Amino acid sequence: MKKIVIFTLAIVFIAGAAMAVPPGKDIVFKAGAMGNVTFSGTAHHNAGLKCNDCHTKIFPMKGPENGGVKFSMADIRAGKYCGECHNGQKAFAPNGNCTKCHKM
Repeated sequence: MKKIVIFTLAIVFIAGAAMAVPPGKDIVFKAGAMGNVTFSGTAHHNAGLKCNDCHTKIFPMKGPENGGVKFSMADIRAGKYCGECHNGQKAFAPNGNCTKCHKM
């Protein structure tokens, strides 16, 4: 029984790692009138972040496009989701920096 549990956990871990956004890769999220949001694996890696800094503490392993959580700019400004770091202290604040994330 213990071997089955360990095997199952290993498969889940490997599958989760395969979904990560590694350096050199981007994910584009549909974000409405302001333009899509591009999440840059490279920029976050270069900032010293690892996947597990955000996953699964802040975000589930799957993003909004894949059945994960949906959030708004109001959530981000309230310090949730991206706003946990993008608060003007750890990383640039969202206010006044729209085009750093939103691309038309």
